[in-house]
Order: sequence, then structure tokens, then C-alpha cells
Amino acid sequence: MSPAAAATTRSVVDELLRRIGEGDPEGIAELYAERCDWRLDWPESEHGRTATPWIRHRSTRADAAAHFRELAEHHVPGQAATEIERILVDGPDAVVLGEIRQTARSTGPPYRARFALHLTVEDGLVTRHHVYEDSLAVAQAFATK
Repeated sequence: MSPAAAATTRSVVDELLRRIGEGDPEGIAELYAERCDWRLDWPESEHGRTATPWIRHRSTRADAAAHFRELAEHHVPGQAATEIERILVDGPDAVVLGEIRQTARSTGPPYRARFALHLTVEDGLVTRHHVYEDSLAVAQAFATK
């Protein structure tokens, strides 16, 4: 493990989180490699469902931008926050631990979901984006009564 690799990873992760906080999908996507391994810990049979279309695997920089556009479309603007509790870096890999707070646009309830985000940075770009989150909280927020 090179200290330089860890420093680059930390720098890219910090910038990614800053851009996510600003909500600029194209700016966020600039930090992803043209091809990336994007996975979500969510039942495959539920990927891309009408209420949560942003929840599906991705594989390109354009997909990354689309993810953040779709995420924004389905949540109430100005009613979101993310608390980053810890960032762990080991060479090219980083794990971000925290909690998101959002409000579902289609159904109205706010929700909280704890998450772990595993990122891999190679040549200054994100090549892996694996999310493990409280999918039940998200699903319940978007469930129609």
C-alpha cells in the first residue's frame, strides 16, 4: 500500500462527497471512470421499479450522472441531508459510513437510511461504487398506501 495512493483516494472521495452535496450530477460524474462497477445492495427483482428507478446497477460515467439526476427527481429539494460519520481509506479503497435523510417526493414521508459506500479509486477516478443501505427504510418511504 502506497501512502500516495491512499492520499489520492482520500482526495477523490472528499471531492466526490463535496460534489454530491452540491447536487451537480454532471460534476459528480466527472469523478467516475468511463466504465465503473456500480452495485447496490437491493433485491435484484426490485431494481428500476417505478417508485425507485434510480436503484439499479450502473456501469458508465453517464450512468453515474443519470443516477444522481433520478435521485433528485424523486426527492423533495431542500429536504435532504447526509451525515458522514467516518471515511476509512486503505490504498485505492475507501469506505464511507453515514446516514442519509431524504423526503420521498411521490408519497411525502421523510426517511433516514444508514449506509456504507465502498469506493475504489484508480488513476484519480472512481472505478467501484458499491452501496449498502437500509433499503427497507427507502422502500417504505416510497410505498403507496
